[in-house]
Amino acid sequence: MEPTTQAPSSETPGAGDQDPITLTDKAVQMIKITREQEGIEESHGLRVAVRGGGCSGMEYALDFERQSRDNDFVIAYDGLQVYIDAISARYLQGTEIDYVLGATGAGFKFNNPNATGSCGCGSSFSV
Repeated sequence: MEPTTQAPSSETPGAGDQDPITLTDKAVQMIKITREQEGIEESHGLRVAVRGGGCSGMEYALDFERQSRDNDFVIAYDGLQVYIDAISARYLQGTEIDYVLGATGAGFKFNNPNATGSCGCGSSFSV
């Protein structure tokens, strides 16, 4: 699936010309399934963000939102809108989000080249 991007109107330092993140086909499929199972309208997109917290200092956040905000990156994957604020985009630059199945369970995996450390649960990181 080839994504399409709408960058924020103002230049975002460190964002470059490429999308801040990429989602694998499996991740897109599971996000759509989750949205449907939770009874959320197809018009809602996925917000991907970074916030302070977690055992490593920063953590990833995924949530559904009705629309983008000013200065969001908006990436479309096969009808799924993905929203990323400009500050989070700096920390996520080059990150691939995948959906994995393993012996310990299933979930979204963030392959972030900017992370210098992470916790055992995989949902928090440091830069």
